[in-house]
Amino acid sequence: MQEELVSFPIKHWSLDDRPREKLQDKGRETLSDAELVAILIGSGNKEESAVSLSQRILASVNNNLSELGRLSINQLKGFKGIGEAKAITIAAALELGRRRRREEALKKKKITSSRSVFEFMQPKIGELQHEEFWIIYLNNSNRVIKSNQLSKGGITGTLVDVRLVLKKALEVGATGLILAHNHPSGALRPSVADKQITNKLKTAAQSLDIRVLDHIIITEKAYFSFADETMM
Repeated sequence: MQEELVSFPIKHWSLDDRPREKLQDKGRETLSDAELVAILIGSGNKEESAVSLSQRILASVNNNLSELGRLSINQLKGFKGIGEAKAITIAAALELGRRRRREEALKKKKITSSRSVFEFMQPKIGELQHEEFWIIYLNNSNRVIKSNQLSKGGITGTLVDVRLVLKKALEVGATGLILAHNHPSGALRPSVADKQITNKLKTAAQSLDIRVLDHIIITEKAYFSFADETMM
């Protein structure tokens, strides 16, 4: 799609206002979020500079980068001066940021608390708009052997195959399991279905001397632990 004609390309700005030069001369930490986004899009529109346009885009999501990452390509294209190429560039940059967070979480593979489960899983499912249910397989030292998505789209609408979960546990030599799923609504209290699947997997795993250690409900910024609330 053809980008809109613009009148504020970065190369025409004063040196003090050029975010690329600022990054090079003063370091990336000195740039605002809007200046970083401005580098991505390169130019604004007929009425505003790239920084001004970026500030307006960020203001539409309350200056929340996580919310910005949830905008679709079409939603980004709704801003004057943002065509398909620029929208894709913004989406790709934010996805790289998410993946970096995920890799950092993977370096902390030893599960020591419910908080560590949240830090491990939040980059995977904390910002999704749909529900996903995951199993984390642990060894005797509570180190993560493997994490698998068990279902997508909600527990109540998905048949949980307990045999498949336990087969995988035996295959990888797991001695402990942690259940984790997200609530896109932001609600932290477990549903009846959440409690049922927890008890179902816990009972089945006991027969194989595999412990279900916790079930964590994850939202963007918070979590609920069955173990912390003595519900296991």
